[in-house]
Parts: sequence; C-alpha cells; structure tokens
Amino acid sequence: MAIVLVPPAAEPLSLAEAKALLRVEPADDDAVIAALITAARGHLEALTRRALMLQTWRFVRDAWPADGRLRLRAGPLRSVIAARVFDAAGVAHALDVQRFVVDVAADVVASPGWALPAPGRCVAGIELDVELGYGPLATDVPAPLGQALRMLLAHWYDNRGAVASGATLLPAGVAALIAPYRQLSL
Repeated sequence: MAIVLVPPAAEPLSLAEAKALLRVEPADDDAVIAALITAARGHLEALTRRALMLQTWRFVRDAWPADGRLRLRAGPLRSVIAARVFDAAGVAHALDVQRFVVDVAADVVASPGWALPAPGRCVAGIELDVELGYGPLATDVPAPLGQALRMLLAHWYDNRGAVASGATLLPAGVAALIAPYRQLSL
C-alpha cells in the first residue's frame, strides 16, 4: 500500500502558463484550469508510476523481502526519510535510515534482510517514508512528460463533458510521450 504524505508544493505547470497555452484571458475558468492541471499531473503519475514533482510517500509492507530489496514500483526514488517496524503490541520502533541503500536507478530500497528486525504483526508491520520526484521545480520534470501534461490539459479543457461523444481520455500523442517512462508490472 502507498499513501501520499506530502503532496507536491507546486504543479509542473503554473496557472499563468496553462492559460497562455489554452489562450484563455479572463479569470472565469481559473479554478477549472487549476483543477485540470492537478488532475493531469495525477493521471500521468498514475500511468507512469513516476512522481513528476518532489513529494513524500509512505509505503506499507507486511514483511521484509527475502532478498532485502524493496521494489517500490514508484519513482524516481530520491531518499528514505523514515522507517518503522511495529511490534506485536502495535508499537512503532524507528529504524536508522542509514541501514538502507537507495538504488535510484532501479527505484529500490535495499538492506540485508538479516540486518532488519522482523515486524511483530503480520499485517502492515513495516512503514517506509520516502521522497519521490524529479525535483521541486517544474524545470526538473523531463521535457517529454511536461509536454504530455500540456497536451492532456489542452485535450481535457477542450473536451469537457465530451466523453459521451467519443472523446478519448488519453490522446495518442500523450501515450507516445509517456511510453518510455512507464513502469509496467506483471
């Protein structure tokens, strides 16, 4: 299970940039455009399993993997902020984050299994708080993902309420731009 603890402080596209892209001048649609920016970012993050902007997530696991490598299936992984193991009474015990090696290339948190205390409860016995994202600035987001966000925003803005008429939620150009960033699982 994964839970967002601290969402991005900013979006990868400002309201002013979005309005210029959409060629919208009056402030009548500002709230709609801002909501579409957030929705488009969230949609692309869900499709790619990549956090565009810096954010903090909690990953909850039942047990440590036998090989000592926690594959988060999310990224880009930047750091482990906190780690806890729960005993049988449900009390959390903090672990030193220095025990973990962050493999940013594979989005894996690693530590020898023998070096970690086993959780005392069999469900949700481990919590790992990690920082994900390309960075805190919009310029940190890879250009293809930024372009995919702009294309999706424009598509959704132009086709509000048009789903029943056959409009697609993800234009083909967006799918092509995000394809190299998608993390698929079996």
